[in-house]
Amino acid sequence: MAHQRIRIQDAGQHVGEPVEIAGWLYNLRKSGKIAFPLLRDGTGIIQCVAVKANIEEALFETLKNLTQESSLIVRGTIREEPRAQGGYEMDVDGAEIVQRVPEWDPYPITPKDHGTDFLMENRHLWLRSKRQHAVIRVRHEVIKAVRDYFDSHGFTLVDTPIFTPTACEGTTTLFEVDYFEDEKVYLAQSGQLYNEADAMAFGKVYCFGPTFRAEKSKTRRHLTEFWMVEPEMAYATLDDVKQVAEELVVYVVGCVLENRRKELEALERDTTKLESIKAPFPRMSYDDAVTILQKKGSEIKWGSDFGGADETLITEELDRPLMVDRFPTQVKAFYFEPDANRPELALGVDVIAPEGYGEIIGGGQRIHDLNLLLKRLEEHRLPPEAFNWYVDLRKYGSVPHGGFGMGIERFVAWMCGLEHIRETIAYPRMLYRTRP
Repeated sequence: MAHQRIRIQDAGQHVGEPVEIAGWLYNLRKSGKIAFPLLRDGTGIIQCVAVKANIEEALFETLKNLTQESSLIVRGTIREEPRAQGGYEMDVDGAEIVQRVPEWDPYPITPKDHGTDFLMENRHLWLRSKRQHAVIRVRHEVIKAVRDYFDSHGFTLVDTPIFTPTACEGTTTLFEVDYFEDEKVYLAQSGQLYNEADAMAFGKVYCFGPTFRAEKSKTRRHLTEFWMVEPEMAYATLDDVKQVAEELVVYVVGCVLENRRKELEALERDTTKLESIKAPFPRMSYDDAVTILQKKGSEIKWGSDFGGADETLITEELDRPLMVDRFPTQVKAFYFEPDANRPELALGVDVIAPEGYGEIIGGGQRIHDLNLLLKRLEEHRLPPEAFNWYVDLRKYGSVPHGGFGMGIERFVAWMCGLEHIRETIAYPRMLYRTRP
């Protein structure tokens, strides 16, 4: 009888059937005349049971002595086994070795503990481990949920350029690139400015892609290349921005809890902390936040932006994200709309995650008045000719509008309870790491 090719995650649908699974040897146990190859295929891990009496002797010897991460196709029958990982095992009746890892050059990541530098040097292989597999699966769920939220709430995905002639927030944290004929361009640190133009065409839009920050930061929260989702809405105020941000976070957390319990368990994540993420989120002004921080011992002074320690301190007693709004204009980008009652304040909001994960969303209302925008460009010493097209948006049908950016990697780190952001993306780019 022919063996149907299946995936390990679907094993429960094929109990008692002759099947085959193509994968890699994750680990191997042996006891006399029985070998227990653990097979992984990217969707899960299943224990195979090879009994010497039931298969060809040469095949049994081959399986018994197979090396870690050798690739093979195993044939046999699925049966229920409550004690096994995943609840199923496979009784082996045949196998084909696709590539055997040689003993003289063994797979470098063994079941023993390895240092972080070693694992990062072997990141292309480290991704095969249970822990990294779980993290990337959670990342996949976060990205899917983000897209599902916006797609089901009337937003249109509009891609924005990665090569950009203008800086969104000044040029000091941008990577400069040589373009054609001596022209200089930058790797985008945000799609926001283009997104504002898109919002004036489509009403509600979002862009989703890689962004680049040339900050020389070595903290556990920073990467030089990361993915960010950025919605932008025409006819929107700061309150609208807050509402969408809150809805998005609650929705994404709910999807992770519903669909990735197994992965969260593998990561030993305390899911009760995620189950507390419900609306409404607590809200406070920057003024009040500074007062509270000072009482808690922070040396922050009014007019300064929050540091990582401040973000941790301000949320230490909370079980859900905190929204802080109306920061001083001096610590925000040129495009923020000022508060009509207190022009020294910007109509912006930061959403700060609990448990020390810091800002996960930053955004607010944008300047829609032409003269004020021109004034801000001058104050920030930004070349007006580079922003001609952006200024046009205030000449032709300008309206109040707003949006925000949410970094995927910080969100994933929070969902997984990770200490460092480097594990949240397959190939992290950091200050001193560009390989593999």
